[in-house]
Amino acid sequence: MNEIIKKNGITFGVIMGVFSVLVTTLIYTINLELFTSWWIGLLAIAISITLGVVLLSKTKREMGGLMTFKEAFTTYFLAAVIGSTISVLFNIVLFNLVDPSAKETLQEISIKYAVEMMQKFGARASDINQAVADMQNTDNYAPGNQLFGLVVSFIFSAIFGLILALIFKNKSSQQL
Repeated sequence: MNEIIKKNGITFGVIMGVFSVLVTTLIYTINLELFTSWWIGLLAIAISITLGVVLLSKTKREMGGLMTFKEAFTTYFLAAVIGSTISVLFNIVLFNLVDPSAKETLQEISIKYAVEMMQKFGARASDINQAVADMQNTDNYAPGNQLFGLVVSFIFSAIFGLILALIFKNKSSQQL
């Protein structure tokens, strides 16, 4: 693997992971209800996109302006895997070892939020009751569920990485 790709992928992966840990810690200390806030999610996506673009721009520049599709994808995916893994490991420790009661509070907040949303959309009471029962029987912060979420995150990162790689790769000499 190219040293520039490895260095930038690892560096930005750690930056993404540390940023996620800081945001999670900040939300945890300020107000757990922010975990269900839609604008926090949108902000996190915007920052992830920005970091991905900066990562690939920097890498392409350091490689002399030439970067293949594979190199662009590898750089982004390496960073995404490292960042996501750091984030999930922190969440597992925080919600299962440091403060298990926080995940119970988050579950209550999530159920309340889901019920309000379902009522706004006119869901039947029986559907709402079933959704609440399902949510009460699911521990989203259990290590197994967190690790499953990590795998899903890898899949979405791969898809996003493919899109970024298409944007940042150099055109072949036949297309010039």
